[in-house]
Amino acid sequence: MAFMRSHSNASSGMGVAPNIRDTFVELQMKKAFRYVIFKIEEKQKQVVVEKTGATTESYDDFLASLPENDCRYALYDFDFVTGENVQKSKIFFIAWSPSTSRIRAKMLYSTSKDRIKHELDGFHYEIQATDPSEVDIEVLRERAH
Repeated sequence: MAFMRSHSNASSGMGVAPNIRDTFVELQMKKAFRYVIFKIEEKQKQVVVEKTGATTESYDDFLASLPENDCRYALYDFDFVTGENVQKSKIFFIAWSPSTSRIRAKMLYSTSKDRIKHELDGFHYEIQATDPSEVDIEVLRERAH
């Protein structure tokens, strides 16, 4: 199948760095990170981990890590308390594609999204965002409940 190839061109998306799955498991199972930001390295022709956020970092820290004019993929581990006063956590996959980013970047991230989502099997919700209002903390809160 095409998505199993580790190398590809812009029309069929990028490969995924070997440590992507391990980083996801560290966030999901070990709660080692609050968030992970992924970027496409065009020269390497793959998606790589750009940054991990410590569990002490806030949602504002996460938002500040998303570039204003370039695309990224991200995972965010959202902690919340239910109406029954139970502590829960939901992992969001965010495809960040601001309207101000380059057309080529939008195309690369769009064609590579299914490949990285396949590697990150186990997140709870997906958000496609083109501006900060679409990733406001209230959006996550509404989706998680």
